[in-house]
Amino acid sequence: MTASNGMSNQRPETGSFFQRDREWHPPALTPQYKTSVLRSPQRALISLDNTISEITGPTFGHNIIGELDNDLILNFANPGQSAIGERIIVYGRVLDERGKGVPNVLVEFWQANAGGRYRHKKDGYLAPLDPNFGGCGRTITGEDGFYSFRTIKPGPYPWPNGVNDWRPRHIHFSIFGNGFAQRLITQMYFEGDPLIWKCPIVSTIPSREAIEALIAPLDMESTIPMDSMAYKFDIVLRGRRSTLFENRLEGN
Repeated sequence: MTASNGMSNQRPETGSFFQRDREWHPPALTPQYKTSVLRSPQRALISLDNTISEITGPTFGHNIIGELDNDLILNFANPGQSAIGERIIVYGRVLDERGKGVPNVLVEFWQANAGGRYRHKKDGYLAPLDPNFGGCGRTITGEDGFYSFRTIKPGPYPWPNGVNDWRPRHIHFSIFGNGFAQRLITQMYFEGDPLIWKCPIVSTIPSREAIEALIAPLDMESTIPMDSMAYKFDIVLRGRRSTLFENRLEGN
């Protein structure tokens, strides 16, 4: 399963990025999500123009991707073994705000195992570790922004925010677009999970439409019979303003 057959021959865009929509993203200070109290800025935000480094970097090549980097079922497993859990495929496109596919984007993903536990020392949840599941991987988008990977469906888990708060099943994503200003870290949720609407982190998002954009629908047409179900998750990055042309001096 690979996202593309090679690097794009298209010349990279160099225009500045649109400003972020502050009404779409959650506010920095959301007391129901306790850690935001200490992490949020204490002073008013400052708006700055894009710098050259934000517009032009970084660039990743397909030679950094290993054969099993986008197969979490096998990439940490012992020979002849595989991860325990409900096998799924996650796929979609990385787009910009104009609906244009973004090629050569590094997409990294990490998650809890089927029991809801992460493989790191500070995870204190009592669920067992899966010796054949590492919980992380990566891929690079193709010419049209397409990506895909195999994994197992993660479990929900409790967390010490409120007296009885639980995180819904989710997969974390880190996306490096074609410029540092296009970097995005987000989470994908699963259609039909009742914990989504009870989660204090989800509730920080002011727009129901924005929340629904984080919920991947089940796609039975893309399942592999007797093997894996499929979920479709498109990711939208900041779009670029077009280059100034003589017949359109205002750009866009």
